[in-house]
Amino acid sequence: MRYYTGVKDLGNLDEAVKEALEVKKNRFGYKHLGENKTLLMVFFNSSLRTRLSTQKAGMNLGMNTMVLDVNQGAWKLETERGVVMDGDKSEHLLEAIPVMASYCDVIGVRSFARFESKEFDYQETIINQFIKYSGKPVFSMESATCHPLQAFADLITIEEYKKTDRPKVVLTWAPHPKALPQAVPNSFADFMNEANVDFVITHPKGYELDEQFVRGAKVEYDQDKALAGADFVYAKNWSAFQDPNYGKILSTDMSWTITTEKMALTNNAFFMHCLPVRRNMIVSDDVIESPQSIVIPEAANREISAQTVLKRILESL
Repeated sequence: MRYYTGVKDLGNLDEAVKEALEVKKNRFGYKHLGENKTLLMVFFNSSLRTRLSTQKAGMNLGMNTMVLDVNQGAWKLETERGVVMDGDKSEHLLEAIPVMASYCDVIGVRSFARFESKEFDYQETIINQFIKYSGKPVFSMESATCHPLQAFADLITIEEYKKTDRPKVVLTWAPHPKALPQAVPNSFADFMNEANVDFVITHPKGYELDEQFVRGAKVEYDQDKALAGADFVYAKNWSAFQDPNYGKILSTDMSWTITTEKMALTNNAFFMHCLPVRRNMIVSDDVIESPQSIVIPEAANREISAQTVLKRILESL
């Protein structure tokens, strides 16, 4: 595997999950793969879990790790061609990328949607420039439209906690004070549609996701109906995808918050969220602190998803 930007790059998903669980049992059993290899992690946006888990994953594999925060301690980067660079951006990404690549063997990139142009975001302009101009393996640490490391960790977690062969998994929109990208729900849908689960998406009208990620999933606009009988509840906010409201907040309806009453509609479901989470907007204190909340094990599996991806990339070098 040379690139990792979505579920398709993993191939057989059952085999990928089995491999991840083996990695989890023996995290330091593949250190020879990363010996004398360098991982560069490039962040255009803030991070806690992604930064720590991916750096730890590289270290588990014996890699040297370097972290570049583009917004602190680096030149401001221009990303578009044809721009007269007479502003505050001193370097173009098209020069910066091959320079970065000369110092490393594998590159991870984190760059959120800007909400300035839907076309720019959904063409994945930033990460695709790294793929095109670096000449090195590149993987997504969250891009404008996808967060495949998170979704892989989510699937690993569901595999560990499921009580039936084909659990019902519900992705539910929840309110948030800021306009958030669609990357996490896009990738979660992408993975769940390929997994052996009964998958349902629920959200207010106007929050429909891109069809390339929704595919054949059931969409239910009544949250209570969607939650009925669920084995896993994945709460997440996202802003509107459809034009002309791309990147906008259409609702802050607090009745969509996941509460004890909402969870009572489920089959004693496990609660999931990618974190960080806005308490008492996305989810109530009681739910996230309950025994059915698996947000911490889910976050811990970020190390495992990243290490499995890096292991496969190193094996291809």
